[in-house]
Amino acid sequence: MGSESVAAGRSGFVRPANHRWKVLGVGFAANASFSAAFSGIPTTAVFLRSGYHLSNGGLGLVLGMLGLGIALSELPWGLLTDRWGDRRVLLLGLLSTAAALAGLALFVVPASGHVPGTPTLALGLLLVGLLGGSVNGSSGRAVMAWFREGQRGLAMSIRQTAVPAGGGLGALVLPVLAAKSGFASAYAALAMACAVTAVFAWRWLHEPSHDGMHDVVHGSDAAVLHPQLSPLRDPRIWRVALGAGALCVPQLAVVTFGTVFLHDFNRAGVFAISVTMAAVQTGAAIARVWSGSWTDRRGNRRAYLRGCSWLTASLFAVLAAATGWAALHQPSLSGPIVALIVLGGVSASAWHGVAFTELATLAGTNRAGTALAIGNTCVFLTLFVTPLAIPPLLAWGSWPLVWAVASFCALLALPVFPRAFRVGKNVTPQSCRVT
Repeated sequence: MGSESVAAGRSGFVRPANHRWKVLGVGFAANASFSAAFSGIPTTAVFLRSGYHLSNGGLGLVLGMLGLGIALSELPWGLLTDRWGDRRVLLLGLLSTAAALAGLALFVVPASGHVPGTPTLALGLLLVGLLGGSVNGSSGRAVMAWFREGQRGLAMSIRQTAVPAGGGLGALVLPVLAAKSGFASAYAALAMACAVTAVFAWRWLHEPSHDGMHDVVHGSDAAVLHPQLSPLRDPRIWRVALGAGALCVPQLAVVTFGTVFLHDFNRAGVFAISVTMAAVQTGAAIARVWSGSWTDRRGNRRAYLRGCSWLTASLFAVLAAATGWAALHQPSLSGPIVALIVLGGVSASAWHGVAFTELATLAGTNRAGTALAIGNTCVFLTLFVTPLAIPPLLAWGSWPLVWAVASFCALLALPVFPRAFRVGKNVTPQSCRVT
């Protein structure tokens, strides 16, 4: 148990059960604030490319740095969260991320007669990712501590909904700010969001004062079945995490280069691009809340993850075929292609809350920070690799190849995700082996 919950116990103050909704609200706001940065900045890709004088390869590099920073820092932040508690780590992460974004606004923006070099921008975004990586594991651990099994899928999905919600808000606001007022205002708005969220975290984010932290759950929980097993040595946790990483490829292809595709291939304007990307994020947010509630009722998290793999692979295969047809025959397919971008982006984003609930449940609340960090490391390594891989794919085979590879990666997640098992009356660790 973290130091905050011990202090609460010694003082005799016990927060009521409905305080969990304030904790969930803080977790939502923290993820939304940081998501507006790592999902919102890529939606300004067209303006980044022109404002910083970047090639497509340079654009992929600077956008990938955000993901690399998060991937490198997730596991250390997760281990620190399990050691220090989620309150301290989340406050430290939010405030330091706000400072890094403020530094970008002050020192790394194009101005008359001066354009920051690609290495400077890349290092700045890498720093934002390194510091912002604290948000995911710490907020997830806090939510898992306050909600019981049977509620966790919905709660974690609501928290994960903050990612597309923050990304959608960033998609609506940041391109306009970048176009009208420059990147200083865009970075400053993101810094302000993180700083304001830190105030609410300081006010409301506390660990439960009771013992156990809601770890009394069903027999499938690894905290019950494997009380001494480290998340770092649990193959089921690694399989969920690696499957999530593979399934993130199509999602991140849309998030990082969707605006470039719509601009270059579909000849869409700024308004149409912003609305399309906001529709992706809004649809993903709705799908995440629904999926969390639905899997809580049916107890089918693993089956749901595999179903998302099938659906996403199918949608991106159709998108690849439609894009290839449009390139060869020049029919008016802009409407169907935009619809496929939205549907594919939603399908590739809907599963996050369910996957992270499964990770945290397998590990148990006291080690949830580490398990969530493993998952986020795989996810954000994908955020680093995907924008770097897209420019060479464009050079070799244009957009149909990009979407075909995204479809293949979604299909690749199927054999990686662990299969569901039935929990009977005589559950043993052996009966829950990886299949």
